[in-house]
Amino acid sequence: MNLQMAMGLTLGLLLVPVARAEPSTSVQTEVEFLLGDIERSGCEFYRNGTWRDSESAQAHVRSKYEYLVARNLINTTEEFIERAATESSFSGQRIKCGVMADQR
Repeated sequence: MNLQMAMGLTLGLLLVPVARAEPSTSVQTEVEFLLGDIERSGCEFYRNGTWRDSESAQAHVRSKYEYLVARNLINTTEEFIERAATESSFSGQRIKCGVMADQR
């Protein structure tokens, strides 16, 4: 094999997209159920200095989930809970539900 062919093969391999493994169907179903629970909760979530409604919180957690899936960092429901839904990566996360939210 000549040098030009070897360089072409190497370059071609570098340009091949990395395969992305999606979580299993059962994990995706469970995550969707949990995201729905967040949205239906009626709780308020404190993020970046502002209290946000449950729909906004669900959208944020969903975007974190999609980010982590794209990097093959979510394979189980437990990893979703631990890495995307438990607390903020930067500031921590506070939650108010029910009576607590009304007393804010």
